[in-house]
Amino acid sequence: MSPPDLPHSAVAFVAAFLAGGINSLAGGGTLITFPTLLWLGLPSVTANATNTVAIWPGSIGSIWGFRRELADTQKKMRWLVIPSFVGGAIGALLLRLTPSGVFDKLIPFLILFATLLFTLQGPINRWIGHPHGENRSGGWFTGVILMQLAVSVYGGYFGAGMGIMMLTSLSILGMTDILEMNALTSLYGLCINGIAAALFIWSHMVYWPFVLVMAIASTIGGYAAAGVARRVGKQAVRRFVIAVGFTIAVALFIRLAQHLN
Repeated sequence: MSPPDLPHSAVAFVAAFLAGGINSLAGGGTLITFPTLLWLGLPSVTANATNTVAIWPGSIGSIWGFRRELADTQKKMRWLVIPSFVGGAIGALLLRLTPSGVFDKLIPFLILFATLLFTLQGPINRWIGHPHGENRSGGWFTGVILMQLAVSVYGGYFGAGMGIMMLTSLSILGMTDILEMNALTSLYGLCINGIAAALFIWSHMVYWPFVLVMAIASTIGGYAAAGVARRVGKQAVRRFVIAVGFTIAVALFIRLAQHLN
């Protein structure tokens, strides 16, 4: 494949900028960049690997933008970087070694389920009646570790809606500050996509001409979105997260229907 021209690079830049911002707030930026790379002529596996490497720096911009909120989170929550690394590596290996047909069929249902959980966070928390803050049990946190591991496997494999799923697990754990939750999901996303990107690079699955321009764009978008989140307020961000989640689910169901036909 010949190196991309300026118009194609500009399209990739805009897509990555938007994806960096969406990933910073909710996750789902892959639904912009992955189809864009397909449209630009990359094979699907190459597009997925290239997208992971190119969008990964956006997490750095997002973490820097949410640095104040990240500093306010409990240190205990930062231990979830371990299952994030492990799950991201497993998911990347699955992409390389196994057929994707069955998993592709599950993705829309997983996204819809995660978004419904996030939307119904308040009633679910009241129904479960779990403790908050430092009073949460170790067993409860073990469950969250396993949930984060599962989400990380999905993220290393494909990743669209990964942020929604992580926000859901944090909500079930009892977190209510959406900005702190976004800070943590940016940290976990940095780990998941970082290890997956390393494996994709090692496996020579990446188309490099698009990587640099998209990496710069996603970093700027991730940082800019953190400032927007503070200005518009927590409730507006929560509504945006829910809207993005349902949009991702609908898009993936349409994609699945087209595939089956």
